[in-house]
Amino acid sequence: MKKTVLLTGCAGFIGSNFLKTITLRPEVKKEYNFVIVDALTYAGHYPTIETEIKNNHHLSFECLDLRHEEKVQELFKKYSFDGVIHFAAESHVDRSIKNPNIFIETNVLGTLNLLNESLKKFVTGNDFRFVHISTDEVYGTLKDDEATFTEEHPIKPNSPYSASKASSDLVVRSFFETYGFPAMITRCSNNYGPYQFPEKFIPLMVQRAKSGEKLPIYGEGKNIRDWIFVDDHNEGVWKVFTKGRAGEVYNLGGGCERRNLDVAKTILQYFNLSEDHLSFVTDRLGHDYRYGICYEKTARELDWAPSVSFEEGLKKTIEWYLNNEDWMESVKHRKEVVDRKDATVYF
Repeated sequence: MKKTVLLTGCAGFIGSNFLKTITLRPEVKKEYNFVIVDALTYAGHYPTIETEIKNNHHLSFECLDLRHEEKVQELFKKYSFDGVIHFAAESHVDRSIKNPNIFIETNVLGTLNLLNESLKKFVTGNDFRFVHISTDEVYGTLKDDEATFTEEHPIKPNSPYSASKASSDLVVRSFFETYGFPAMITRCSNNYGPYQFPEKFIPLMVQRAKSGEKLPIYGEGKNIRDWIFVDDHNEGVWKVFTKGRAGEVYNLGGGCERRNLDVAKTILQYFNLSEDHLSFVTDRLGHDYRYGICYEKTARELDWAPSVSFEEGLKKTIEWYLNNEDWMESVKHRKEVVDRKDATVYF
């Protein structure tokens, strides 16, 4: 009998790539049905996944805001889930600085609503698994001479976004420690690849460079990020879901630390543009200096490691955006949901 897995947030960047790669594999289609849930706010774009939903009977879609406890309860009554992979989150740091409330509501309370209903399924005897997708930002920041983050590194979030993710991580952990609930947490480095919303660093730089505009760089551009191609990240998520140990945290890093300035310069080089197109702007409030992920535990326990180099992944990403300008325009011109009392669809 096929298992049914709930995928949250899969009209967004990472989740939509998961849907397009992992869920469409013949061996996965044979064993699993997937219910995709997304509130379809500004960064959740249904046309990104519409073709896959329509053409695959093992995929179904529900428009739902996880903040609404009653709606989540109705969802779990409608389907008999055997597991949850929880991608859904408010994720843009700049937005969290301007409006932290929605980050707490979605990332913490939304996760709690999922956990409460999932716990009921687990208690009734189902072989249940819950994977919570988190971020390296919960660890805080590193200096140049510090070793990369391991799973044992203390949590020290520095932005409202990372604080909301750290809070949800702790709630997930508490369900394992208190109830023996089979939950796992993944913490990834900066994802990049197709279908990323254009407010994010790499797609923004690509769009500006393509148009010959200035590329805005926070501060002096010396901040360091560890980059992971989205498909590598999703391979790790699936490994954790299928083979991970309950109660564990698994880091998923790209092993590709780069300064923001160097990433921007590489994109300029692709477009044969001079560095005169760089524009240094006022630094972000509370801007973490460096992230770096150690994924030795995940490699050892789950036989996972990133396979795409940053140079290869960045080239693939740039070319995807250049070949999918219609998608970029459709996303950029969508009306943002301001009143989120009800999940609203903007196709």
